[in-house]
Amino acid sequence: MIDPEELLTGLVRVCARAGLGTVEGDPQRLTGGAVMESWRFTVGDSAYVLRRAPSIAFMEGRPYGHATEAALIEAARAKGVTAPQVVAVLEPEDGLGSGFVMRALPGTADPKVILACGDPAGVLRQAARDLARIHRLRQSDVPGGVPVMDYRAAIADLKQQFMDAGGDRPIIALGLKWLEDNCPAPVEPVLNHGDYRMGNLLVEGSTLTGVLDWELAHFGDPHEDLAFGCMAVWRFARYDRPALGLGSTEDYFAAYEAESGTRVDPDRFRFWTIYRTVWWALGCLKMAAQWRSGADRMLERVVISRRTSEQELDLLLLLEEDAPEAERARLITPERLRASQGEATDGELAQAIYEWLGTVKDRFEGHDRFQYAVARNALGMIARFTPASIPAAENPDMAAQMLEGSASLATPGALAELRGGILAAVAQDVPKYPALAVACKKWTREN
Repeated sequence: MIDPEELLTGLVRVCARAGLGTVEGDPQRLTGGAVMESWRFTVGDSAYVLRRAPSIAFMEGRPYGHATEAALIEAARAKGVTAPQVVAVLEPEDGLGSGFVMRALPGTADPKVILACGDPAGVLRQAARDLARIHRLRQSDVPGGVPVMDYRAAIADLKQQFMDAGGDRPIIALGLKWLEDNCPAPVEPVLNHGDYRMGNLLVEGSTLTGVLDWELAHFGDPHEDLAFGCMAVWRFARYDRPALGLGSTEDYFAAYEAESGTRVDPDRFRFWTIYRTVWWALGCLKMAAQWRSGADRMLERVVISRRTSEQELDLLLLLEEDAPEAERARLITPERLRASQGEATDGELAQAIYEWLGTVKDRFEGHDRFQYAVARNALGMIARFTPASIPAAENPDMAAQMLEGSASLATPGALAELRGGILAAVAQDVPKYPALAVACKKWTREN
């Protein structure tokens, strides 16, 4: 993390260059943000947010930098999108690395607060409206360097990521094979936000006040953006409301179609839902590699890597729709663990520390409180570890067979084996994940 004095000195330089005035008080690190850092600070009566990369090395390999991202945001604002105003892009002499400064907007990005608002249907319509406006942008509207997605090349890239990560997870292999077999024909590319979901939308009351985090923007199929926000992981506690956790996909699509003048294709929507589920599964998986490399040693990296199992569960629920009825009808019996009778196990030691940490929560504040929660989650994962979860995560032979097509969900017993393994894995990694209860009831007939 950047030194506080260096941060303040750099912000003074930026604000002077942008003619904003004098920075007052110390910048405050905002919680969340799996990729970039965000710091809130005050100049006079106005609040601003610095968005920066954790290191220059972290920007290597990205298709474009923060200057292009800032220009994308301004282009979106010109189309009526509820996006923040960028007031300055960082320069090397600022000493803050790569990033930009934008005016702070009112509202919260906390999904728990937003999903409990008084008019979720109204927020959903506003989100659909802004997404349709983003999709009006074409290549001539933005700076050069923003990539245009080649669907086949994107799938091949995911496949390479999978092999680089060991190539041993059968459910992801199954998803990759499905994508190769079901890739749709290209459509006219529009600007995709790339990360349009709950957590990147600001809401005050029941009013959308901002669309954040544009670093994944690219040109491609608009159904990709529509699908990403509807993934189970971004519904948070409202698994029953498939569109952003706010409402039904029927209402979301209707509002989007009314603003865009285009029709949503259910088949393309399903393809991109499966694509982005594979994409995020691999995104979680490679977080551990980023941590190991030293590019980013933040605690969140290793913990997020263990959320890969969430996406594998969601992926299997999506893919099993194509399995033979006889395979879907097979029920499984979850593995029952025998309680230890002797000395404390490693898991019990971790559980004891987990419980003790729960008593000191109020001693943390700001970003430290967020990190505290992440650390406690990590201990919970260790406490719940069971060898029964390993088959879901590490089965190179089965993964290779799925990838080449010599095995599939039509293979007798394969679906049941994958179901049992992934239930054990998610119960270990994220037992409160809403889809776990849904899958358990569906696959075991147990509550």
